[in-house]
Amino acid sequence: MNEHENENQTERRKAELDDMKEMGAAVAFDGKHKIFCLTIIGEIEGHNALPEQNKTTKYEHVIPQLVAIEESREIEGLLIILNTVGGDVEAGLAIAELISGMKKPSVSFVLGGGHSIGVPLAVSAKRSYIAPSATMTVHPVRTTGLVIGVPQMMDHFARMQGRITDFVVRNSRISAERFTELMMNTGELVTDVGSVLSGDKAVAEGLIDQIGTLGTVIDGLYGLIESK
Repeated sequence: MNEHENENQTERRKAELDDMKEMGAAVAFDGKHKIFCLTIIGEIEGHNALPEQNKTTKYEHVIPQLVAIEESREIEGLLIILNTVGGDVEAGLAIAELISGMKKPSVSFVLGGGHSIGVPLAVSAKRSYIAPSATMTVHPVRTTGLVIGVPQMMDHFARMQGRITDFVVRNSRISAERFTELMMNTGELVTDVGSVLSGDKAVAEGLIDQIGTLGTVIDGLYGLIESK
């Protein structure tokens, strides 16, 4: 390897470390297949900036990354690791739509939690996994700030919820009726409606494909790459 190649390799490694630090992303080129690891953590930030002390995933960072992954000739598959409390509904659903429309093999892994809008993100990949200790919270759309109590506003919330339900049903094995039942459950959360699903229950309900660990998740992604 000559000096020029060494410099290129150093610059590439520095860029990878910068991506890992700033955007929670890493490219793994030393394994059986070349995969990209994308983490979706904390709160998903949409059009409004969240306080600096909050752990966030910014949609303006994730969307260009997904386009670059889809277009890359080197990257063979996408691994999405989720540990999110939810966040901006439109931003989260936009990211989920992009992932579900990718041709590249993709797997998601719920580690810790995949709550609220994290549910559509978890089911958006070609195959979904959840850690045994992880949980997922299913609840209706919420908002903060001023709400005008008119029928049009209620209809807006209903249509937004309908888009989320349709997406989840299209990308998982759960029915719309059962998903709605879980959302409107009044017997589980003390001051709220909804359901908290453990890893086993998320699989039993048809939201997630299977329980997994990092090893089984990577093997599953390799399997998708090789079958393609």
